[in-house]
Amino acid sequence: MLDRSHNAAPLPPEIARRRTFAIISHPDAGKTTLTEKFLLYGGAIQMAGQVRAKGEARRTRSDFMQMEKDRGISVSASAMSFDFGGYRFNLVDTPGHSDFSEDTYRTLTAVDAAVMVIDGAKGVESQTQKLFEVCRLRDLPILTFCNKMDRESRDTFDIIDEIQENLAIDVTPASWPIGVGRDFLGCYDMLNDRLELMDRADRNKVAESVRLQGLDDPKMEEHVPAHLLEKLREEVEMARELLPAFDAQGLLDGVLTPIWFGSAINSFGVRELMDGIGRFGPQPQPQKASPRQIAPEEEKVAGFVFKVQANMDPKHRDRVAFVRLASGHFKRGMKLTHVRTKKPMAITNPVLFLASDRELAEEAWAGDIMGIPNHGQLRIGDTLTEGEALRVQGIPSFAPELLQNCRAGDPMKAKHLDKALMQFAEEGAAKVFKPMLGAGFIVGVVGALQFEVLASRIELEYGLPVRFEPSQFTSARWMHGPKDKIEAFAQVNKGHMARDNDGDLVFLTRLQWDIDRVERDWPELTLTATKEMMT
Repeated sequence: MLDRSHNAAPLPPEIARRRTFAIISHPDAGKTTLTEKFLLYGGAIQMAGQVRAKGEARRTRSDFMQMEKDRGISVSASAMSFDFGGYRFNLVDTPGHSDFSEDTYRTLTAVDAAVMVIDGAKGVESQTQKLFEVCRLRDLPILTFCNKMDRESRDTFDIIDEIQENLAIDVTPASWPIGVGRDFLGCYDMLNDRLELMDRADRNKVAESVRLQGLDDPKMEEHVPAHLLEKLREEVEMARELLPAFDAQGLLDGVLTPIWFGSAINSFGVRELMDGIGRFGPQPQPQKASPRQIAPEEEKVAGFVFKVQANMDPKHRDRVAFVRLASGHFKRGMKLTHVRTKKPMAITNPVLFLASDRELAEEAWAGDIMGIPNHGQLRIGDTLTEGEALRVQGIPSFAPELLQNCRAGDPMKAKHLDKALMQFAEEGAAKVFKPMLGAGFIVGVVGALQFEVLASRIELEYGLPVRFEPSQFTSARWMHGPKDKIEAFAQVNKGHMARDNDGDLVFLTRLQWDIDRVERDWPELTLTATKEMMT
């Protein structure tokens, strides 16, 4: 387990002020709106409300793929950087839809903390639970935002109990809501003894903050009606007795989550959450690698690719590798070693993302997320260093749960299909298998929606209509064992064998019986459902 206490040796100030985090939530909990308000406060966008606006301005800056615009779901994780209150925030957006869990899993390897967004009326939903479990596997610190308090929502204690029960984590209130639904006035900031009032007239305006000497301050009565004030005093007293007090180290260890209440659409509670991320969120953390861990304060630059996004700019057939810097101070033009191929790469056009705008990055520090445009040299899991053969660990590739045959609508364009599918495989958007026997490709995904996304992107980006058809196979397994045994096995089972986009042999299965048979007849071979994305 990584040591997450604030580092013994102080980090260089530029690194210490970085806060790199992802937002996780169930679809529709308000993550897109919250992301937009973060960008608004960070000065990255001037006017909020694009999410609700008509026409072309309809989608937030982070959802730039056509299909996301049409469906209103985030299907590709993108990164955004902005400054707020002396901190540099690197926000990595995650797809909330369950069909994209693998992309989300990899994104969470690139951040130091997560912000969990919960809908005040619905509480902990299934997808929140799944994403939370991934964070738990990595001991990620979690800050919670309970959204939509301006609508009818559940009792505050019920929401907190549900998080504690379902997610097995202690919850400490950072703020306490005053009224709910139409009566929602704002919150009492429990960390700073302040009254925060919501401005219902202007969604993009932050209402006043009233400094108080505790809940008995006479100023309270000027702002809060008597019946709500009585309830607030009672509830806060109970919360202070029954719930754990805020503990910064507990947050960093991933055993306690502070919860803020608010309404992202009304810009309320967002600033307090951002203050909390800055004050209490972890600084850039050490990164697991072999043969040794990489510490952020090391002078030499190291980073790893956790995502590849193709055709972010449809005018140029480019691929951008998203790189999390694990150590050092990067400067544009630096030569870094691509550890997998052992070749040097001059990084001349690195970009930082301000939502869907990109700008050339003259420099970047450990904790930052940087885009490196390339023509397919960089793959998910690749490590870049100033020469040392370090390999970042723990970026998994999962066996697909759904397999279909893919054919070009026009047989003359089969070559182009080959190219398009390879690109999506490198992006991590799908697994592509070339069977040893027969023509065409078998495409594997984790969720059915991905087939739609792929078909629409292949047509949009390559002008290639494609057909997905049912396959006789239901799953795929990577093979490990002595080389001669793998080759002998492949010869005997040609009808079941394929190669993935890295050229590795894969055993395609129809039934659990196929897997049992290999374990029984070929004891020297092991089949695995995941492949570490390291070479």
